[in-house]
Amino acid sequence: VPKDFSFMDIAQYGEAMSKKYYPSCCALLDSFYRERGACDRMKQRTHELQKHISNLLARLNRKLEIQKKELDDTKNRDSLRIFGDILSANLYSLTKGAQSARLFNFYSNEEVVIPLNPTLSPQQNAQKYYSDYKKACAAEKILTELISSGETEVRYIESILDLISRASTDAEISAIRDELSSQGYLKTRKVANKKPEKLPPLKYISSDGFTILSGRNNLQNDRLSLKDSRPDDIWLHTKAVHGSHTLILRGDASSIPDRTVEQAAVIAAYNSKARDSSNVQVDYTLAKYVKKIPGAKPGMVSYTNYSTAVVSPDSDLVASLATK
Repeated sequence: VPKDFSFMDIAQYGEAMSKKYYPSCCALLDSFYRERGACDRMKQRTHELQKHISNLLARLNRKLEIQKKELDDTKNRDSLRIFGDILSANLYSLTKGAQSARLFNFYSNEEVVIPLNPTLSPQQNAQKYYSDYKKACAAEKILTELISSGETEVRYIESILDLISRASTDAEISAIRDELSSQGYLKTRKVANKKPEKLPPLKYISSDGFTILSGRNNLQNDRLSLKDSRPDDIWLHTKAVHGSHTLILRGDASSIPDRTVEQAAVIAAYNSKARDSSNVQVDYTLAKYVKKIPGAKPGMVSYTNYSTAVVSPDSDLVASLATK
C-alpha cells in the first residue's frame, strides 16, 4: 500500500519501507493515487468481514488470557496436598468449628497457618484439600490443552486477517469467505444461479523460465503444497510470518538456478504479512519435506530439511514476473 510520496529522495523511514522511483511527477502521482484508490475501494468492500474477524480474534485472545491466568493459579497446587498431609497427621489435635490451625510443617520445618472450613470436621477439611489438589492437577492438563488449541486458532485467524489485508479482488474475498464458512466461522451464503469463480494460484515466470505459484488463501495453500506439488518442487514460506505458500515447479529440470530461488523468495516475502518490510527471512525446502499437521487448520503445515534466504519484497520485480 502506498504510504507517501515526494519529489525528493525520502530518507526518514529508513529500512521500514521500500522506495519506488518514477520517470516523471505525473507518473508518480498517477500511480500513487491509482494504487491508493484501489486499496481504499477494497478496504470498503472488506470492512465488514475484517471487523467480524478482528472481533473474533479479540474474543479468542481474551479467552486465552483467562485460561492462562487459571493455569497460573494451579501452580500452587502442591501446597493443597501438603496442607492435606499436615491436617491428616494432626487430626487428634483438631476440633470441628475452627477457622484455621497453626501446625508444624514437616516439609519445611516451620509452622504454617492452614485455613479451615468451620462447618467441616478435621478429617473432611483434610479430604477437601486432597480433592482440591486433584482438581488442580486435572485443571492443569485440561487448560494446557485448551491453551495450545486456542493459540493455534489465534494463529489461523491472524492468517485470515493477513489474507484479507492483501486481497485485491472480489474473487479473493469470496474465496476467503468460503474458507471461513467451511471452518464454521461464517454462515454459508447462497447466491442463486451464480457459480463461484474458480480462482487459480498467483502465477509467475522466473527469469530462468521456471513457473512459480503462490496461494491466494489457506485452502489453496493446502492444495498447492500437499496435492498439486511434486516431491522435487521447491516450497517456500516466510519464517514465523503469515504468508502464502509458494512453489517452484521443477518440471524436467535437473536443478533450479539460485536466481530463480531468490526470485521465488522475493515473491513469498511480497505475498506475506512482511510485504512492507525489508530483510525478510524465507525458508525453502523440497516439497516432499512439507507435511500437514494432523487436525490442523487449513494452511498449517510442518517442514524439515530447509534453508533460509534473506530478501526484501520488491513490487516491481514481482509485477514483472507475474503472468495474467
